[in-house]
Amino acid sequence: MACVLVAVGINLYLPYLMRLVIDGLTEHSLDQAALVRLLATYLGLGVVSVVFSRLLRKIPLKLSHKIEYELRADVFEHLTGLDQEYFRGERTGDLMTRMSSDVNLVRDAIGQGLLQGIRTVAVLVLASIVMALTEPSLALLVVALYLPMVGIFFLILRVMRVRQKDLQEHVSEVSNFSQESFSGIRCIKGFALERRRNAQFEELNSGLIKKTMMMQASRQSLWPFMAFWFCLGMILILNLGGRKIIAGELTLGTLTQFIQYLLYMQWPLLALSWTTSLMQRGKVSWDRIREILDREPKIKHRTSNVEPDEFRSQNMEPQNVEVDGRSPSEFDIPCSTFCGSTSSSIEFHNVGLTIDGREFLHNVFLEIPAGTTLGITGPTGSGKTLLVSLVARLMDATNGAVKVGGTDVRDLPLGQLRGMIGFAAQEPVLFSRTLEHNIGFGVVKPDKDLIGWAAEVAHLRSDVESFPEQYQTMLGERGVTLSGGQRQRTAISRAIARRPGILILDDVLSAVDTQTEAAIMEKLQPVMNERTTLFVSHRISTLHYADEIIVIEDGRITQRGSHAELIRQPGYYAELNTMQQLEEKLEEGS
Repeated sequence: MACVLVAVGINLYLPYLMRLVIDGLTEHSLDQAALVRLLATYLGLGVVSVVFSRLLRKIPLKLSHKIEYELRADVFEHLTGLDQEYFRGERTGDLMTRMSSDVNLVRDAIGQGLLQGIRTVAVLVLASIVMALTEPSLALLVVALYLPMVGIFFLILRVMRVRQKDLQEHVSEVSNFSQESFSGIRCIKGFALERRRNAQFEELNSGLIKKTMMMQASRQSLWPFMAFWFCLGMILILNLGGRKIIAGELTLGTLTQFIQYLLYMQWPLLALSWTTSLMQRGKVSWDRIREILDREPKIKHRTSNVEPDEFRSQNMEPQNVEVDGRSPSEFDIPCSTFCGSTSSSIEFHNVGLTIDGREFLHNVFLEIPAGTTLGITGPTGSGKTLLVSLVARLMDATNGAVKVGGTDVRDLPLGQLRGMIGFAAQEPVLFSRTLEHNIGFGVVKPDKDLIGWAAEVAHLRSDVESFPEQYQTMLGERGVTLSGGQRQRTAISRAIARRPGILILDDVLSAVDTQTEAAIMEKLQPVMNERTTLFVSHRISTLHYADEIIVIEDGRITQRGSHAELIRQPGYYAELNTMQQLEEKLEEGS
């Protein structure tokens, strides 16, 4: 504001100096010394104006980039705090557009919009006051001329606001279509749908161009409209001012001063269309960003979400340990070397889960003592994954309570609860980083010994050694360069590398053969014995390692017991065992 007042004030004073020079020379009342003083003053003030004009541009532009940084960080942090339900209803491409394009438009609105907006308002207000004091009749003419211009101007802005919102939504559509196409490129190529997909993108892109041109048509119409109005104003002022000079009511210097003010107002008036366009685009984008920031997570913690330092150090930071002079990377290491995390009991008390009016879990009562392994099986869609998700509080039970270590999970800080859990999901998500980074992703300071141990337990070591760069091998997006079995074993390695007190393995051996499965379970069993483990699987050969097995059908626990007990009971488990034994015999016969 200080820079604006100084710069604008000087620029409004300079035409007055020009008036003194012109009138003095016209009336022959100005000597050479006075002329030099006026010109020197003009030059000095011009230099000061340049300095403050430079600061006027630098300050808001620097501010806008700082706000862009903070806003993007706030949006990202807020998104990471939202629960899974939000992301199930949102498209990745749309979120990316809001994080990039919309944030950039808000930055431009704050930077250039703030810069030109404050300057424009200051010029129009102060120049109008000075013109009114200089020659009231000419000032009144200018006001009468520009009032209808402002009305038309804001009508155009209303059209621009609607078109800008429509345009930003279409940009999100293009981003989302591109993201889905690139993520599913193998499916597109597998079905030879490149031509159809290209045609769909061409149609989408064509619509984007049309909406962009409509937006630009509204936006660019402001410039010639303002320029025309300015030319009309100049003609009227020269006509009225010229008549006054002829009549001896006005001096040439005063008219020149007035014209200089009008010329000085020309750029702010022309920039007004650009500035308001920026502000409109920024407002639309800000509304889209606010939709994210205003969204509250449905999974809320009753206590602080900050992970205690002592918990972090005990459960997430591995130690470099040598046994018998060998590092764990040489393997054949006792599990106790890396399995030093305290396990916790898990309890389900009358747990029910309803999503969108549909009940998925019904009156689940379950107690899992600390250090035991619970096998979970059942038909597809029976609620197995939902059950284990309640432990990690990826969603909350509709009724009842889930307790870990005797404490309701809703009373535990989310960071602490999830920090004690190693979760290997049915569909593992790997990042476009090194294999080492993906295995140690859940650890604060992973080291090579821990990474090697985790890979060995998941029976991944031999595969890694066959890679040219071994643990430094870069994985494609979502681990596309690995096979399905390798991705699942990487997910297992990631889960156990955390040394969690609770280990959740959600059908993570479905993509491996029976021989690999047996090798993994042989290595994994000592790890499971050191912690409370929930093991979801459809394979009897895997489930028989569990201390206890439950069968879930239609959201209810229908069977419960050890492997030996369940195969003697009529029901789903015995039928599954019989069917898999028959499959094994058929495979051996073939």
